Amino acid sequence: MTLRDIPFTTIDGEETSLSTLGGRAALVVNVASKCGLTPQYEQLEELQRTYGDRGLTVVGFPCNQFLGQEPGDAEEIKTFCSTSYGVTFPLMGKVRVNGRRKHPLYAALRETPDAEGKAGRVQWNFEKFLVDADGRVTRFRPTTTPDDPAVVSAIESAIAA
Repeated sequence: MTLRDIPFTTIDGEETSLSTLGGRAALVVNVASKCGLTPQYEQLEELQRTYGDRGLTVVGFPCNQFLGQEPGDAEEIKTFCSTSYGVTFPLMGKVRVNGRRKHPLYAALRETPDAEGKAGRVQWNFEKFLVDADGRVTRFRPTTTPDDPAVVSAIESAIAA
């Protein structure tokens, strides 16, 4: 099974995987509604609007693992994201990104080193993993904003391939 074939569940309870995106690149992000980094939703939505027609899908994975900063249920999360930030990109069901019960997708993503060569645990909410059509991954830590030139450059390379 490839990284793009690992199954997960949408926020509406449907099973899916990154392979259902076809040849599109995916920016996988663990998100939270009550975090100091929550305003990144706005930049993530802007990436979706800018690059969605060109081959990128932002994929949000709510995670309550960091100080309980995503306590809501599926309906609360969807309402918050749509009314507060106008989110149109797909949201998935809540996942764990670290620990013994981490989701298999995150178990695989965590093997990718960041720009400093460090792999392993997800540091916090809004860690970003860009997965290209061939399953190659580029990792960006939480404080790297979605509109950072390194993120934008990686996206443009992934959708041009």
